[in-house]
Amino acid sequence: MKNNKFVNKIICADTLKFLAKIESDSIDVVLTDPPYFLDKLDNNWDCEEVANQDNQQVIKSLPAGMKFDREQGKKFYAWYLKISEEIFRVLKPGGFFFSFSSPRLYHRMASAIDDAGFEIRDAFMWLYTQNQAKAMGVDHFINKMNIDEKAKGKIREKLNGWKTPQIKSCFEPIAMAQKPTEQTYLNNMMKYEVGLFDTTVRIGDNMYPANVFTIDSINELVDRAFLLPKPTKKEKGEYNDHKTVKPLAVCEYLINLSAFAKDAVVLDPFVGSGTTAVAAKKLGKNYIGIDANEKYVKISEQRLKELDEKSDLFGKAVISEKMKKGSLQPQLQIA
Repeated sequence: MKNNKFVNKIICADTLKFLAKIESDSIDVVLTDPPYFLDKLDNNWDCEEVANQDNQQVIKSLPAGMKFDREQGKKFYAWYLKISEEIFRVLKPGGFFFSFSSPRLYHRMASAIDDAGFEIRDAFMWLYTQNQAKAMGVDHFINKMNIDEKAKGKIREKLNGWKTPQIKSCFEPIAMAQKPTEQTYLNNMMKYEVGLFDTTVRIGDNMYPANVFTIDSINELVDRAFLLPKPTKKEKGEYNDHKTVKPLAVCEYLINLSAFAKDAVVLDPFVGSGTTAVAAKKLGKNYIGIDANEKYVKISEQRLKELDEKSDLFGKAVISEKMKKGSLQPQLQIA
């Protein structure tokens, strides 16, 4: 197997530098949740700084992600283009690239992936009901106005309920890109064992796979079509203080759809607390995880260790009938 030194390991390293060590045309699926480049959340973001409540009490130092700056998107695009070019190189022909983003900068991310040579095949929507409202009122500005209190009161009354244009965000977009195939999809699948989707995977009430999903029960109609299993209380790990842990069921769903080969390798270049790696291992696939934060690398390794020791913590993996077979028959391979 290629990348023997890195397969089924979590590596603490700068992603862009380390990707250069991975062999070309060697990865089946890339599934990742990169830095979003919103305020304080770029590629050098520090978990302690972002979580520091002392920085969130005054207007001049807003909580992470609430400050608007056009330069954020430009910097994100330039950085993610380099990342995407390396991911393009390491993926097998026909390999898939799933990348989470924020609604506000999704266009920058998708453009970087597209410009790196990928085909943008679709966009998934992770729908959820709980999130922090980001809109801000203008009372602090009104209070500073050089007018009497009666006039201030009239302005407050007139603008009651009117806030900055940042309503509660209740979905997360995921770009679904594919490295171009060699010849037809069938030829590519026979040669590289990647390039098609497994449509025997089910979502909701045994429904055909969709590009919308939720782990929150919303109503009978939505649940029937789009519901994935809710994360268990112990799935994350009590020691896991990562701010944006992805649900295991979400990663399993995307890997189930796209990873065919028995020895498929799933790469997460921003592995965080390791959910992609846990999902891949749980489904019997190989993984490579990269993260620059040593603390998160240790959390990832602990979660993977617990998967060996206490697999019931992570629930039961759902594997399609085709994936159980593991590989194409050699006699079907096309030269």
